[in-house]
Amino acid sequence: MEWRKSSRSHDTNCVELRQDLTAVRDSKRPGVTLPVTRTAVRELITKLGR
Repeated sequence: MEWRKSSRSHDTNCVELRQDLTAVRDSKRPGVTLPVTRTAVRELITKLGR
């Protein structure tokens, strides 16, 4: 599965979102993922865009 980094991330301080929107991770610790629901990710993106 592919991961996408935030465009606002700097060098090693990156939050990555799995392409299928079901997990996030810290790029410094790629082996540790946090499962999330697609609904939660969409709500977060919507709120951040305001």
